[in-house]
Amino acid sequence: MPENIPNSPLPANADATPASAHPEQLLSDVASLPALPGVYRYFDAQGNVLYVGKAINLKKRVSSYFQKNHGGTRIGHMVSKIARLETTVVRSEAEALLLENNLIKTLNPKYNILFRDDKSYPYLKITATGKAGSERFPRVAYYRGAVEKKHHYFGPYPSAWAVKEAILLMQKVFRLRTCEDSVFSNRTRPCLLYQIKRCSGPCVGHISPEAYAQDIADAERFLNGDAREVMTALEARMMMHADKLEFEQAAELRNQVAALSNVLHQQSVDNVSDRDVDILAVKVQGGRVCVNLAMVRGGRHLGDRPYFPVHVEDAAELVELDASEAAAGVRSVEMQVLDAFIAQHYLNVSAPPSLVVSVPVDKGLLQALCEQTGVKVSAVHNPREQRRVWLEMAQTNAALQLARLLAEEGSQQARTRALVEALDLAIDDLAALRIECFDISHTAGESTQASCVVFHDHKMQSAEYRRFKINDITPGDDYAAMRQVLLRRYGKLAETLADAKRTGELPAGTGRLPDLVLVDGGKGQVSMAREVFKQLGLDLSLIVGVEKGEGRRIGLEELVFADGRDKVYLGKDSAALMLVAQIRDEAHRFAITGMRAARAKVRMNGGQLEDIPGIGPKRRARLLQRFGGVRGVALASEADIAQVEGISHDLAAEIYRVLH
Repeated sequence: MPENIPNSPLPANADATPASAHPEQLLSDVASLPALPGVYRYFDAQGNVLYVGKAINLKKRVSSYFQKNHGGTRIGHMVSKIARLETTVVRSEAEALLLENNLIKTLNPKYNILFRDDKSYPYLKITATGKAGSERFPRVAYYRGAVEKKHHYFGPYPSAWAVKEAILLMQKVFRLRTCEDSVFSNRTRPCLLYQIKRCSGPCVGHISPEAYAQDIADAERFLNGDAREVMTALEARMMMHADKLEFEQAAELRNQVAALSNVLHQQSVDNVSDRDVDILAVKVQGGRVCVNLAMVRGGRHLGDRPYFPVHVEDAAELVELDASEAAAGVRSVEMQVLDAFIAQHYLNVSAPPSLVVSVPVDKGLLQALCEQTGVKVSAVHNPREQRRVWLEMAQTNAALQLARLLAEEGSQQARTRALVEALDLAIDDLAALRIECFDISHTAGESTQASCVVFHDHKMQSAEYRRFKINDITPGDDYAAMRQVLLRRYGKLAETLADAKRTGELPAGTGRLPDLVLVDGGKGQVSMAREVFKQLGLDLSLIVGVEKGEGRRIGLEELVFADGRDKVYLGKDSAALMLVAQIRDEAHRFAITGMRAARAKVRMNGGQLEDIPGIGPKRRARLLQRFGGVRGVALASEADIAQVEGISHDLAAEIYRVLH
C-alpha cells in the first residue's frame, strides 16, 4: 500500500533542487520514507505517472532525486515535474522487481523502458486420453489461452506459424489426427488427410487404439527433445516387424524413420543437451531498439519474435541512476533494455533454465527472477558451439527487424510531414499531430455503427479507437449517423473547453481536440460536420472530408474543407494522400468489422429470440434457417411462423408479439 508518513524536514544540500520547486507535502513525504526495500511512483500535477522505480533503500534512493542538481538532463526534466509521490514497502528485492514491472505494464509511465503487452503465446496441444469415442484417439491442435491440467501442452511457440509447422510435422511423421471431435465422431470413411498419408485414419478404425497410443507417446517424446531415442525405438520396431515378415508394418515405420531423419537434418540439432533455451539479442540503431527473442524447445529451434520498446531515451538515465544505487556500475543502453525486457517478459511467461544473451545481464535481476519463479535461471553472455550459432542468428534477425522498422518509420514520418505542409497546419512537432477519422457502416440500414480511429506519433493508435452504436435515426441515414457520432465524441469536451475559457481553469485530465478531423465523405458529410461544430462552438478549419474521385478510383480522392476553402487534389503519388488514405481505410475497416459483428450477433444468435420462453437452440436455428435471420422472422406472419417444425400456434403468437 502507498505510504504517507508524517512530515519531517528534508536534509539540506547546496546542490539540491530548490524546495520552492516542489510542493511542501512532497518534500515532507520524501524525508519521511523508511530505509526499507520497496517501489516508488512519481506523479505530475495532472496525476499522470512519470516514473516507477524500485529500491533496496527507499529513503536513500528517492532522496537522491531531490538532493542533487541534475541540471538540464532528462532526470532533471522529470524531477521538475514531480508533484506527488507514492511508495509501497515490500519484503525483498524479488517482490520489488515483481511489483515494479507489474506497475510499469499497468501504468505506462513516460520515463520507464516499456515493452508492449503481446497476445499470449500459442501452444501445441495434445488432448487427454479417455475411454470412450474420440477420447481414445487424442487430437493435436493449435491452442492459445489458459492451460488445463488434463491436456498436454508443448511450447510456448513464438508465433502461430511455428505451431502450425509443428502440427504439420506431427501429421507427416506420426500421422496424428487434427479434426474436431464432432467431425471425428461422424466420419464413415477416411478423409483426404488419410489419402495423402497425413493421418492414420482412427475415425474409421484403420489403426488400433494401442498403436495410436504408441504414436502419441513417440510424438510427445519428440516434442520433449528425445528425438534420437524416438528414432532408435522406431528403427527397432521396424526391424522386429521385418523379422516377422510383416513387411507392410515395417514399411510404414521405415517411412516414419525417413521423415523424422529429414526433420532432424533440417533442424541441425547438434547439442541435444540444450532442451529449453531462450536466445536474446539486442540491437540499437537510429534512436530505436530491437530485442529479438528466439526460442529453443525440446532441442528444436522454433523461430523468433522481435520486440520494440518505447520510452528508451527518456528512461536510460533513470535506469542507470537506479542501477548505481546497487553498485552495478554504468550499464550501456543495450544492457538496460535487456534487463527491462527480462523483468517484464518473464512476469507472465515461464522462464527456461538457460538464457543466451548478447550483452551481460544484471546478476541481481537473475537472482530475483529465480526467487520469483522457483526455477534456477542462468544467462550465458559469450556462448560457444551451437549456442553461438543460435545467438548469431538472433543478432542478424534483430538487425534486419530494426532496419525494417526504421525504414517504415522514416516513410511514415515523411507522410506526416507532407500532410502538414500540404494543409499548411501550424504544427511544430510532427509527432504531436493528432488526427481523428470517422466513418459510418451499415447493411441496408441494419446494425449501423460509426467508428473513430486515432493517428498520432506517426502511427495508428488502436488503443484509442472507439465504436459508436447509432440509434434513433432513420435506417440508412448516414448524415444523421455522422451528426450523432460527432456530438457524442466532442459534445462534453466542447462544454469543458467553453467552461475553462470562462473561468480560466482547465480541469486535470481534460482531453484535447485533434489537429484534424477527417470525415469519410464529400460535401454532404462535411456540411453535417460543419453544423455540429458550429453548434458546439468548435473551429471549423479542423474538418476535412475525403471525397471519392472520378469513378471512385483510388488515388483520385479530393479533400473538402468545412471552412469554405476550395477543394484540394493532392496528386496520385502524394505522400500526404497516402497518409489520408491509410487513416480513412483504417476507419472504414474498423467500422465495417464492428457492423458485421453486431449484425452477426442479431442474425446468428437470434437476438430477441433468445429471451422468449420455449425457444431453445434448436428452435431458434430452425427459425433463422427458415426465414434467413431475425428480420425475416419479424416480417413473417403468425401462420408462417407456426409452419416451422416444433413451433406451436401459441408459441408462434408469442414470437410475433415479442418481435412486434
